[in-house]
Amino acid sequence: MRVAYFDCFSGISGDMITGSLIDAGLDFNELNAEIKKLGLGNVELKASRVVKQNIASTSFSVIFEEQKHHRNLDDLNALVENTPIDQDIKEKAKEVFLKIAVAEAKIHNMPLDKVHFHEIGAIDTIVDVVAAFTGFKKLGIEKVFCSRLNVGSGFVTFSHGKFPVPAPATAEILKDIPIYSTDSGGELVTPTGAAIITTIAEEFGDMPSLRTQSIGYGAGTRDFEHPNVLRLYVGETDADAGSDNVFVMETNIDDMNPQFYDHVTERLYGEGALEVFLTGIQMKKNRPGTKLTILAAPAHKDRLLQVIFRETTSIGVRIRQESRKILERQIRIVDTPYGPVKAKISYYGDQPVNTKIEYDDLKKLAAENGKSIKQISSELYAILE
Repeated sequence: MRVAYFDCFSGISGDMITGSLIDAGLDFNELNAEIKKLGLGNVELKASRVVKQNIASTSFSVIFEEQKHHRNLDDLNALVENTPIDQDIKEKAKEVFLKIAVAEAKIHNMPLDKVHFHEIGAIDTIVDVVAAFTGFKKLGIEKVFCSRLNVGSGFVTFSHGKFPVPAPATAEILKDIPIYSTDSGGELVTPTGAAIITTIAEEFGDMPSLRTQSIGYGAGTRDFEHPNVLRLYVGETDADAGSDNVFVMETNIDDMNPQFYDHVTERLYGEGALEVFLTGIQMKKNRPGTKLTILAAPAHKDRLLQVIFRETTSIGVRIRQESRKILERQIRIVDTPYGPVKAKISYYGDQPVNTKIEYDDLKKLAAENGKSIKQISSELYAILE
């Protein structure tokens, strides 16, 4: 598996992410061609080599003529949606825009549709976000890890006034993410950088075991006593890599219509849950209840909490982080006498230890061929063996 690890000893921003991806091997001309698909008009991308405290790095910037009108969330979503860029990049970009808008709306106590991205910020945000996810895809990165985030110190000035570092919107986005502060005398994590990394990274902490293939340094715009760069490692996981950390989220419910669980489960999976399951329990006053348990990657935790509190009668959720060991998996399309089926093959090391045919394929072929699902299953598994 090809993975990336961001070492954020000097924070993270949208332009630093893209700069580090270019420095690690992302082709600038390919990136430029993808950004042109956005149809932003007279917008120029620039990547240049700079030196930050004796570390050579890549500075990425967006050059355009500032306009006076503003864009809101719907405008940004429409601008991205009505383009020929890949759909998965569109979805990730809209997820980042929403995350920033939600944070700003909460901080300034305003409706979501009233949050305006200042034009210079809107153009920068659009390009930085799309460029980042384009870079991940072009470099073939399947999984992203990140260090704890150094947020910096001091104060930062926006159009709304002077605020402590991290800026309130940034702090809101970084809830439940491990952060720390050093005496840098400035802002190190921007809202865009925070939103991108919390959307794409699956774990925050120590570097995982990997075989490094390239290292990139993305330059920040300011100079500090330390090298103001974002370091990116790109490589492959070791053969034994099959461990990760997940959040386990649990809540006990005894006062909800059981018919609702089907809807709740569907919503949870739609927001990125890895597993959702229900356990019958006995609660206080001998009332029968249900324990709702969700396994989730760190990046999806906040969205899943929103589903729980909005869609169930729960008023509290227990959350803990656990490590797990997982087998490497490969999806194959297998031709059979009844038609193609999708099979998931699990490996322990380099040895296949389990094969599972997609249930929906079994059901479809059983209906099409007038056979029981049990018979189809038995015959197909015999073929796969």
